[in-house]
Amino acid sequence: MAVDRERVAALVRELLEAIGEDPDRPGLKLTPGRVAEAYAEFFAGVGEDAASPLAHTISVTRGPAPETLPSGAVMMRDIRFRSVCEHHLLPFRGHAHIAYLPGEQVVGLGALPKVVDILASRPQVQERLGEQIADVIAGSLDTRGVLIVLEATHECVTMRGGRQADASTVTIAARGELADPAARAELIALLGSRE
Repeated sequence: MAVDRERVAALVRELLEAIGEDPDRPGLKLTPGRVAEAYAEFFAGVGEDAASPLAHTISVTRGPAPETLPSGAVMMRDIRFRSVCEHHLLPFRGHAHIAYLPGEQVVGLGALPKVVDILASRPQVQERLGEQIADVIAGSLDTRGVLIVLEATHECVTMRGGRQADASTVTIAARGELADPAARAELIALLGSRE
């Protein structure tokens, strides 16, 4: 479902009036359209199938490099994401770290950030975002385990209320063998390692 830009623009105009502003003054005249375009981008993942980037898998044993069978986890760190908090419609942004224990099938690494982007491009809360990423990967790939760590800063924390500009939130979602804290300890340690 595409964002209804005309309706968003009309509602932004109404919002500007509701806060006591004149939507026809020079600085605000184009704002409703700009917000509508921004919302079309921010919420492009609404209704999109987050599993679609994982549809093309590669056989580990019959693929392009069968002599390099993975013996451990495949991990991708520092996937940048941005989303909009569904509680205040304020942005939050951060990094996603994804690890999975492959079975017979793996996926091209470029597919993992696409999953994150689709799910983050919806009204979200960080905890659910991590759980959804874990569910999509666990449900779409031949994995023995999945670990998702999200670290993000939320503008509802940094710009309002207590205004904690340096505060960040870390959440973990795990499936399969990596649901055991001892099994994921090595991967968590690797996230902190920057060598």
